Amino acid sequence: MAAHRKPRQLPVGGNTARTAATLALAGAATATALDGTGQAAPELTPAQVKAKVDKLYQEAEVATEKYNGAKEKADAADRRLKHLRDEAARKEDQLNSAREALGSVAAAQYRQGGLDPALRLALSSDPDQFLDRVALAERAGDRHSAALRRVRQQLREIEQLRGAARVELASLKSRQAELREHRETVTGKLDTARRLLSRLTAQQRAQIAEGGSVPGTARAAHATTGSGSGSGETLQAPAPAAASAPDSRASAAISYAYSKLGSPYVWGATGPDAFDCSGLVQAAYRSAGVELPRTTYAQIGAGRRVSRSELLPGDLVFFYSAISHVGLYIGNGQMIHAPNPSAPVRVAPIDEMPFAGATRVV
Repeated sequence: MAAHRKPRQLPVGGNTARTAATLALAGAATATALDGTGQAAPELTPAQVKAKVDKLYQEAEVATEKYNGAKEKADAADRRLKHLRDEAARKEDQLNSAREALGSVAAAQYRQGGLDPALRLALSSDPDQFLDRVALAERAGDRHSAALRRVRQQLREIEQLRGAARVELASLKSRQAELREHRETVTGKLDTARRLLSRLTAQQRAQIAEGGSVPGTARAAHATTGSGSGSGETLQAPAPAAASAPDSRASAAISYAYSKLGSPYVWGATGPDAFDCSGLVQAAYRSAGVELPRTTYAQIGAGRRVSRSELLPGDLVFFYSAISHVGLYIGNGQMIHAPNPSAPVRVAPIDEMPFAGATRVV
């Protein structure tokens, strides 16, 4: 009868363990290859590129409006800081003049202060003249005391101005840091969009820039009336649009916007040769003598809110839930706006983006 022996245990370490690990990794790699997760990411279709680029542009515009708001506040803080410093310098000049005057008075008193006034009266050859001089000296002393009080007040005012300047300087530095953060966000998203667009052919990029669809998109983009000043149809449009505006300011703003058709989109720009969306609207109404806030989320509160059904030429139309885009309504469901870096200032339908509200400048 054969002897029963226990099977020999394989060692855990050494070559056997390494072989087992290699087999496990190979199996995992095979499984990954089978389910496709280990393969390189597939190339995006032109439609997917357009969708991603559109989203990046919209996110960049949100950051652009935040940048515009921070810049507006930084500029205001800078102006206040300069005013405080100028005022402190003026007060310091006044203080130095007052100190010089006090120094002259003190020196004169020191030179004349040898004898007691009663003894000087007794020794005076002309007591009446001496008494007159004493009265003058007393009045001078009153003026001297008043001058001292003014110096103390000026010192307090200068210190207050310096304290306020320190606060404004801290505010300015904070705004500048905020500007850098928003600038990095904008440029990062625009760089990503440029890299995505570089995957497309020149024809596909041109179709996106013109507002048309690229092959494979789920829907055709709305056609525009024209994307530049070279479009005859666009150049003929201003007269009826301006004529139907409710007042002369709206008419002037529309005419200005038409004159800028074809101008490039540059984030943070307010003209006269390049614009972002809120910069174009602000410049258009500034040409009409109306000063609007700088950002979309402030511009929407700069007039009377109107519904979409009440729109008139000259109204401001806003888009997206973050109120991150604005255009100037010109009638017939159309607006003039600065779309994004891929397209210049142009005429477009207001339903090409999610409508968020409208304001009539009053």
